[in-house]
Amino acid sequence: MAPKLRGLSAKPPPLSVAGPDATLPFHHRSPRYTPPRSSSSLPSPAGRHPTASRRLSVPHPGARTSSYVTAHHLLMGSVGGDEAVQAEESASGGVDVWSDAVSSYDPDHLLVMVHGILGSNADWQYAANEFVKQLPDDVIVHRSEKNMNTLTLDGVDVMGERLADEVIDVISRKPELTKISFLAHSVGGLASRYAIAKLYRHPNDTFKGETKGSICGLEAMNFITVATPHLGSRGNKQVPLLFGSTAMENVASRVVHWIFRRTGKHLFLTDNDEGEPPLLQRMAEDYGDLYFISALCAFKRRVAYANADCDHIVGWRTSSIRRNTELPKWEESISEKYPHIVHEEYSEEFDDETCQNSAADCDSDILEGQFR
Repeated sequence: MAPKLRGLSAKPPPLSVAGPDATLPFHHRSPRYTPPRSSSSLPSPAGRHPTASRRLSVPHPGARTSSYVTAHHLLMGSVGGDEAVQAEESASGGVDVWSDAVSSYDPDHLLVMVHGILGSNADWQYAANEFVKQLPDDVIVHRSEKNMNTLTLDGVDVMGERLADEVIDVISRKPELTKISFLAHSVGGLASRYAIAKLYRHPNDTFKGETKGSICGLEAMNFITVATPHLGSRGNKQVPLLFGSTAMENVASRVVHWIFRRTGKHLFLTDNDEGEPPLLQRMAEDYGDLYFISALCAFKRRVAYANADCDHIVGWRTSSIRRNTELPKWEESISEKYPHIVHEEYSEEFDDETCQNSAADCDSDILEGQFR
């Protein structure tokens, strides 16, 4: 059963883990809303279909998705003067963040945060601090550093290999870990998908009686992307900055590698390594010894956040995995429990046969059918 990563938002919501059978266990602090304390067991209400994925829409369409702190503060000890949060550079090159609160046990849930193209681990600094303050006994955050700045131009596969090695190193140094989640922005979401395909272990290699595999031996909990071009950037209005001009989009697909190198080729589906299909097309299924879809299926919750408007680089279709006609109509349905969420929708269940039959012929839909 192939999962569907879905989401639609106009601004980064309080960073929430959402999905089938899920509460919203992770939040960052908002001036309008104080989230409840959540336990590490991540309890689940009944009545949700286990193969559905959750889609959330949030207000403020003028805001940007990547509105996180960008100043680079690599501090040993307390972070930014906050004595409740500790951070240190790990041997793998990233930054580990945890709570300084006195506890009788170590956190067992690893959250890997991955930045986007030309970004750095400082992009996630504020969010990482908020996570460990909200869940001091439950989570340790690792802000990835293996693909910073121009290293993000080396290609999605190379980035994914580096990230996988980085995660293996973190896990090897923390034997208390039992769970893992990923939160990634932009191209970091593609690198994370590649990395989990490398880290995936079959069920018979991990826990007896389990029907799902694991990620490097850990229970896979949440896989979340924010403004990630899952379908690439090729096609009409996939890059809003090009104003929907077919001529400009055609030129961009031919010259993007001059600026964004191999990553640009991957995003515009122009790579052709040894006669293989484009990488993003291969990533729409288990391919060779890389278990792209099986790894996603291993996670209990899969969420994709997208900007409905005002994101000039990543269009809403590619980041929420929708066709051009599938933008939901606006519904004024404010949630009493989570007032920042204005629209919530669960995706339909699709089987493998439906996935194969729904592939579209036109370039703009080249990958959209692959995920269905």
